[in-house]
Amino acid sequence: MPDDPQSRSVDSVLSAADTATEGLTADEAQRRLAAYGENEVAQARDRSPFTIFVAQFNSVLIWVLLAAAVLSSAAGHAVDAVLIAVIVVVNGVFGFVQDYRAERSLGALRELTSPTATVRRGGTTIKVDATELVPGDVIELESGDVVPADGRLLEDVDLEVDEAALTGESAPVSKSPSPVGADTPLSERSCMVYSGTNVTRGRGVAVVTATGMDTEVGSIARELAATEETETPLQEELDELGRRLGLGVLALTALVVPLLLVQETPLVEAGLTAVSLAVAAIPEGLPAVVTLTLALGVRTMAEENALVRRLPAVEALGSVDVICTDKTGTLTEGRMTVSRLWVNDAVVALDEPGSEAPSDRVDLLLRAGALCNDATAEEGDPTERALVEAAANHGIDVEALRDEHPRTDGVLFSSEQKWMGSVHGDVGYVKGAPEVVLSKSSRILTDDGPVDLTADAADRVHHQVGAFADDALRVLAVAYTESPESLADDLVFVGIVGMIDPPREEVADALAATGRAGIDVKMITGDNVRTAAAIAGSLGMGQEVIEGRDLDELDEAELAARVEDVDVFARASPEHKVRILRALQKNGHIVAMTGDGVNDAPALKNADVGVAMGVRGTDVAKHASDMVLLDDNYATIERAVERGRAIFDNLWKFVAFLLSANIAEVAIVFLASLYGYLILPAVQLLWINLLTDGLPALALGADPRSGNVMERPPRDPDRGIVGRPMLWLVGGAGLVSTALMLGLMLYVIDGAAVVTSYAMTMVFTGFVFLEFEKLYIIRWLRETPTFSNPWLTLAVGGSVVLQLAVLYTPLNQYFGTVPLGLEDWGIIGGVLLLGLPAYLAIVLTIRRQFRHEANASDAS
Repeated sequence: MPDDPQSRSVDSVLSAADTATEGLTADEAQRRLAAYGENEVAQARDRSPFTIFVAQFNSVLIWVLLAAAVLSSAAGHAVDAVLIAVIVVVNGVFGFVQDYRAERSLGALRELTSPTATVRRGGTTIKVDATELVPGDVIELESGDVVPADGRLLEDVDLEVDEAALTGESAPVSKSPSPVGADTPLSERSCMVYSGTNVTRGRGVAVVTATGMDTEVGSIARELAATEETETPLQEELDELGRRLGLGVLALTALVVPLLLVQETPLVEAGLTAVSLAVAAIPEGLPAVVTLTLALGVRTMAEENALVRRLPAVEALGSVDVICTDKTGTLTEGRMTVSRLWVNDAVVALDEPGSEAPSDRVDLLLRAGALCNDATAEEGDPTERALVEAAANHGIDVEALRDEHPRTDGVLFSSEQKWMGSVHGDVGYVKGAPEVVLSKSSRILTDDGPVDLTADAADRVHHQVGAFADDALRVLAVAYTESPESLADDLVFVGIVGMIDPPREEVADALAATGRAGIDVKMITGDNVRTAAAIAGSLGMGQEVIEGRDLDELDEAELAARVEDVDVFARASPEHKVRILRALQKNGHIVAMTGDGVNDAPALKNADVGVAMGVRGTDVAKHASDMVLLDDNYATIERAVERGRAIFDNLWKFVAFLLSANIAEVAIVFLASLYGYLILPAVQLLWINLLTDGLPALALGADPRSGNVMERPPRDPDRGIVGRPMLWLVGGAGLVSTALMLGLMLYVIDGAAVVTSYAMTMVFTGFVFLEFEKLYIIRWLRETPTFSNPWLTLAVGGSVVLQLAVLYTPLNQYFGTVPLGLEDWGIIGGVLLLGLPAYLAIVLTIRRQFRHEANASDAS
């Protein structure tokens, strides 16, 4: 097949394809089928459930946890080993449940293709399975068909095709066999039809130029298959944290065990100290609680019409600083609507209630548009449906009108004549391109009735048509005649109708809110420059527009510079969208891509967060995305970003809480071991981690958002969750906890050579309660009101009960604890009182640092 069939004549294309208008012979079709393969999109091999489950454990942190379980078992502490293993398995199960519905993008692309096709074989028209089509086949198309393969038009009768899912063009495209330039954008190749698009009007005949993976849909499938899954900043950071903790455990063990052996510590006790250090250093609950916190956030977001398909996308969404969005159906309503009318020297804005208008002529204009029309409010050409809807909104009962004035004759619309006519008794109506209808009119309707159409009046009509077009309105003209035997001349010009796919009402406010949150929005659309600029202007976006063909002339460095300044990209192909995304990501941005069409799928999958529309979105877009908006409402994105930031806040609190505890545990065990004391055995450390990483940590996920989350700039992904403020908190709080617990240990041991069960119980219990005190201090650091989360209060209360259970029930034999008396609780209370001002001093210092960093970020 020729490389550029759109630029060749019909005869040239037929010759290059070695075929004729009668089609291929059956034998030749079979030969080509063997050579080219079936006309279908290649389907990716699905991952088995076992593979998905195993993938949940491909994390350095998980490997470190498993090593700790093995070490505990080898040291004879089976209870510790079992508890660690349970935590690891539970984490794996949660991840498996989320990932089980694997990506099905290629399968959805396959479903777009037509199951059957009408094809000419040896001069006979037959129905065949669409998978049997081959290049060179001649296919017939009619209204309602799904185009089964890419093809070059040979002939047409009023053929229009809805290509929105592929190109983003909101209105059906008129087709014609006339060739276009070789470099014409996909959305403007009027002589081509493409697999998976829908015929909305007329008939056509085309020669197949590409099948299967060689079609435009196939090229999208190939790009999707080549796209690698990317990790979010949190995933990468947790893996890095796991690597560092693993190395730290090995280094600390290598230092402590030989040192203990030199001090003639028994080998078993040295081994138990190593196990304690490992358990103290490893945040066993981190993967599980992070997963559960994200899952709780996902549930809340689903209630707010944002369905998250990948858990880590929640965190990434909260750090997004650029949103790349399609126009059609995302910023706009995705349907044509009559916006303005013009009747001799009066513009009527239908989208502005109360607009004064000459009602008799407006009524005639809308009645004529509804009668000279083949659509209903639910079905038919989008332009004609818009006219029916406008008439109904004006109070006209269209069905009754058509019953009262049935059509008796008419002229069908064709792309060549650019007009349509219908006869209703002794009146005929015509609608079509303004210049055509105007050329057929001899009079124009005014307040005083029909008057001669002078050159001055025609100029006013042309001027108004241009004004409507400048506002990106699609313009039709309407006329009538009382001599319906001829619809081609001597018409009375009634007026013009301006239609547009209007912006969603809530989008302007949502864009403003995301702007205040430090997020830039880029519109990337397949629509033309004028329409893109008009919609962008109405939404308060920048109106500088770059076309796809201009992007082709930019190298990667030039594109990276331009994407920072330009907010609107028109006539963009799927390849352009991906290039824009990669340029933004190369510049260090965290990018979300919204969209609903097949053309959006590669960009959705390449984005840091792909956001598909749930109502209008194709299956391809949904399965390529990380999140689906169930209401197709752009404002839902703003709420999702807000929720993502709030979830990240809660994760920050949890990680800070957990790491500061682990640092203190390691320091206490390490320093105590230097004096020959094993003050916190592994089972007690694991219990501390379970109490703090369990219910209280989970309850942090239900913390309400801080009031200013959408007033902050996006989080710098290079700083990570473990940034300077957290390091100060972890180090400072860890130091305070260590000093207090070592002081408590020395006080209760009182110079004894061995650690008694009483001493271990005091340090064990004191540490648990000190952690709960620190938990509320950390929440205050993130400006969370103390008693705003009743779930946290219940969780802390439950954990206190569990701690008391291991002191005052037979469980104490498994934990090596003894009951404490009132005097002992008084000592622990004194430790808590000493810790409170120390923790507050650290937090106040860090809050000042937070404000400094936020101000620095705003200034930049």
